[in-house]
Amino acid sequence: MATARNAKSVPEALIRKIGALPSERIAEVEDFVDFIGHREGELASDRALRKAALAASAPSFSAAWSNPEDDVYDAL
Repeated sequence: MATARNAKSVPEALIRKIGALPSERIAEVEDFVDFIGHREGELASDRALRKAALAASAPSFSAAWSNPEDDVYDAL
């Protein structure tokens, strides 16, 4: 388990620990780090893809969302 350290020493300690692992385990660590990045939505390409999908779909949904019959729901 990690102990309290300054922010600079944590990456260095992780690099040393990872470097001591067998190559198969290093591949597992890399996969796990990628998984965490995807799960947290921290990857810029994922954010860009979501933003582009939202922008592309907005005009299509605009006709369905903006109509007189549904105006009553805008006040909710």
